[in-house]
Amino acid sequence: MIFKARFAGKVMVVTGAAQGIGAGVATRAAAEGASVVLVDRAEFVTEVEQVIVAAGGTAVSVCCDLETYEGAAMAMAKAVEAFGRIDILINNVGGAIRMRPFAEFEPAQIDAEIRRSLMPTLYCCHAVLPTMLGQGAGTIVNLSSNATRGIRRVPYSAAKGGINGLTQSLAMEYAEAGIRVVATAPGGTSAPPRRVARNAEGDNVQEQAWMAEAVEQVTDSAFLKRYGTLEEQIAPILFLASDEASYVTGTVLPVAGGDLG
Repeated sequence: MIFKARFAGKVMVVTGAAQGIGAGVATRAAAEGASVVLVDRAEFVTEVEQVIVAAGGTAVSVCCDLETYEGAAMAMAKAVEAFGRIDILINNVGGAIRMRPFAEFEPAQIDAEIRRSLMPTLYCCHAVLPTMLGQGAGTIVNLSSNATRGIRRVPYSAAKGGINGLTQSLAMEYAEAGIRVVATAPGGTSAPPRRVARNAEGDNVQEQAWMAEAVEQVTDSAFLKRYGTLEEQIAPILFLASDEASYVTGTVLPVAGGDLG
């Protein structure tokens, strides 16, 4: 369902916008009136921009690596350069790289999981603050996960637990400045095949078995006993981003078929 003009006059930055939930959030927000800044390190993020513009929306794309602070700062600077302000930031970058028992993770692999699923959100929240503080208003929606309780991905779970803490503390610290900070905690979500593999090295037979165990746990833990759809994740994100949720801050909303994580 499209809510016409819900984001009219708003500038929204969406990270991880080249595919999946991020692309869906950006496309629908543009259809609801937002001027959208699409941020991703995958160059095919420009394809999402083209779809939005062809449909009559307003969008620009920024290709940068949000696992670095320089990338986050550049993304926010490009958004301000293009539209003069940032009203909403959707922090969507993240995702488990490997599924395996914690004892099987190598130290470098642990670091990579934290760098992928915590640091882009932490960096982008910091980089956007000067703009939002200058405006005296802003909304940040972080994507956490119900995998704060789950198997075969402890480093990822720790990263998402960090996002929960970031969301609550940042909301408390900057409420008086007119900045809301909220999050959704998606559960398992059905999506088209990724165009960029989560694990560039590929999964061996054992890793595929561990992945199957994690998928089974996620499905069994959900009251609804199924994965969610992209639309079922996109709608809550945009609700929290909108003025309809103006009295909601510091909240992490589970969107996981009953599994609270």
